[in-house]
Amino acid sequence: MSTVLRIILQRLALGLLTLVIVSIVIFAAVNSLPGDFAQAILGQAATPEAVAAIRTQIGLDDPPVTRYMLWLYGAVQGDLGISFAQANFTTFTGSSNNVTVADQIAPRFANTMFLAGVTAAIAVPLAVTLGILAALYRNSVFDRAANIFTLSSISSPEFFVAYVLILFLAVLNPILPSLSNIYADMAMGARLKATLLPALTLTLVVTAHMMRMTRAAIINLLASPYIEMARLKGISPLRVILRHALPNALAPIINVIALNLAYLITGVVVVEVVFVYPGIGQLFVDSVKIRDIPVVQACCLIFAAAYILLNLTADILSILSNPRLRHPK
Repeated sequence: MSTVLRIILQRLALGLLTLVIVSIVIFAAVNSLPGDFAQAILGQAATPEAVAAIRTQIGLDDPPVTRYMLWLYGAVQGDLGISFAQANFTTFTGSSNNVTVADQIAPRFANTMFLAGVTAAIAVPLAVTLGILAALYRNSVFDRAANIFTLSSISSPEFFVAYVLILFLAVLNPILPSLSNIYADMAMGARLKATLLPALTLTLVVTAHMMRMTRAAIINLLASPYIEMARLKGISPLRVILRHALPNALAPIINVIALNLAYLITGVVVVEVVFVYPGIGQLFVDSVKIRDIPVVQACCLIFAAAYILLNLTADILSILSNPRLRHPK
């Protein structure tokens, strides 16, 4: 077995082990939330007998280990359970009238991925370009202005950046809608327009990390002997960076881009709530409010799986792009 394949298989095995451990933490944390779903759905006037009947029907009286194993077994098969909030409790078990968690999450997850895709299409080229230019014109007015702007954006909470953009782009200058009303049969142009304001908010938040890492990685390589040799040959500074420094700086840049792409999927909760964007983050908040345990567990598991998968992808791409990582001593 080749070294690269062995390293990739090791990373995949560690990723699966991490996901199992995270699933235990998710199950324990969600089931430790205060309140009782059966009591919440029936109201304060419900009799203890009715509450006990609902708890038995949805399996809340089973031992935690049994409930976790059943949930994990179903999740491996793609069955995330039935949404408590959308359930018909008269025919809860095996009824086709009940809404499954997968059916409820699928359109919301697609909306979140669309938002993350639009943000990544704007943020990644912008951040890499700014990082290259900041390294090329190091300690110049442009470099300092770019650092001040990106540090200011990353130091501000997401909701603050969102409200500032709403004020300037939706209230004072009504260019974009303040609420992201997305629906299934929406035209692509209208969908992009409705998504642009939350995408710009996320872009301002994640650009700083990627820009500063690109700048630092390239500057770190500019003092290398082969870069000095390229300069002595009379090659232009921009070509030195693009042809010689950037390919060798790909590993840390790929890592920071993957981490920020993971944030775009897992950290959109605040932005989706501010813009009332119908994504998985908004569904997660709504489900926590009504104590819809299966939906909350499924959302957390999807967040964790996306984060682990993107980190694994970053590790594998870093290994493939760097010969020193492919052949460790």
